[in-house]
Amino acid sequence: MKISARNALKGTIKSITKGPVNAEVVIDIGGSKLVTAMITAHAVENLGLKEGKEAYAVVKASEVMVAVD
Repeated sequence: MKISARNALKGTIKSITKGPVNAEVVIDIGGSKLVTAMITAHAVENLGLKEGKEAYAVVKASEVMVAVD
């Protein structure tokens, strides 16, 4: 994965809470630190996100995106 964002935090998906449109994804980045992202439920499916899978919390300004290899 190549990305221009400077703040890509690798971690493990701790939980995914899906709603009808959006989903809350909590990523454990280690050191008892969690990052929470609100993304579309469709993005969760497209990225194949599952609890326990490695993912990146990509921070750009006031938004948090999720990326996978």
